[in-house]
Amino acid sequence: MNNPAVRNTGILLARIGLGVIFLAHGLQKVNSWGYSGTKAGFEGMGAPVPAVSAFLATWIEVLGGIALIVGVLTPIVGGLLFLNMIGALFITHIGNGIWVSDGGYELVLALGAGALLLAVVGAGKFSVDALLGGKLPWLATEPEPALTR
Repeated sequence: MNNPAVRNTGILLARIGLGVIFLAHGLQKVNSWGYSGTKAGFEGMGAPVPAVSAFLATWIEVLGGIALIVGVLTPIVGGLLFLNMIGALFITHIGNGIWVSDGGYELVLALGAGALLLAVVGAGKFSVDALLGGKLPWLATEPEPALTR
């Protein structure tokens, strides 16, 4: 849709939805399993350097979820969350098929695709990035003007 208000509202809602899910998954690692439980889970999945992987995945999800919700550093955060989901896809889920009920990758794929999309399109006008766009041009939330002939 080319209507800026609709586009920016859609980006806002997508950011909040994805941010809440990432934040919840990160907080689950912190509050339900704790660091030692998360590390043990990563060891059981065969994650490389499980102590580091567990730490990074947890805090990328917690801090990345918060950052998406408020729309701060969205290109970087979206990229990190995308990479986090690529790791989850190949380390844990790819061999289980697509269905999440079988331990598959449908949720990981959806979250990764959403994070990648936000990394590419940015946070939209209703974000901290939009407020900082003048100071940090790479955070600009408006598309470049179309070339005219």
